[in-house]
Amino acid sequence: MAFLNVEIKAKCNDASFIRNYLLTHGADFKGTDEQTDTYFNVLNGRLKLREGNIENNLIWYERTNQAGPKKSHFNLVKVEDAKGLKNALANANGVKVVVKKRREIYYIGNVKFHIDEVPGLGSFVEIEAGNRLADLLPEELKKQCDFYLKELGIKEEDLVEVSYCDMLLEKTI
Repeated sequence: MAFLNVEIKAKCNDASFIRNYLLTHGADFKGTDEQTDTYFNVLNGRLKLREGNIENNLIWYERTNQAGPKKSHFNLVKVEDAKGLKNALANANGVKVVVKKRREIYYIGNVKFHIDEVPGLGSFVEIEAGNRLADLLPEELKKQCDFYLKELGIKEEDLVEVSYCDMLLEKTI
């Protein structure tokens, strides 16, 4: 099934401020996940296999590279046999890049928050206002994203246009 997020990624200069805001505003802390995202070569969008102790999914998504709130159309499939699926996809398509991260996961209603530590890249915060848990229009999702951008004091110059995949690929060029 296809879903829509309106989301941002930003450099995180003060994870404790964001963590404290979320916890004092009733966020549901799902835990800290040690994640490995294996990106595969595909003709359009991005395809990644996420392996973690909390989230294990095959995710296809398509979004533009831009700073600030952006639409991301995605499909999410729960994975039982990550190792077998990874081998099949790697053999069929080849691996583009592997991203490892430590991710704190929080929810306030339908809005998902990540505080990420990515070796070689640094600390980041993500806000994903999505229609997977609530039947909301894109404009409503954008309003939620904009609200939390302001609440968390995220500055325009800290917004990141691209994925961790792109950032790591650029470092290797």
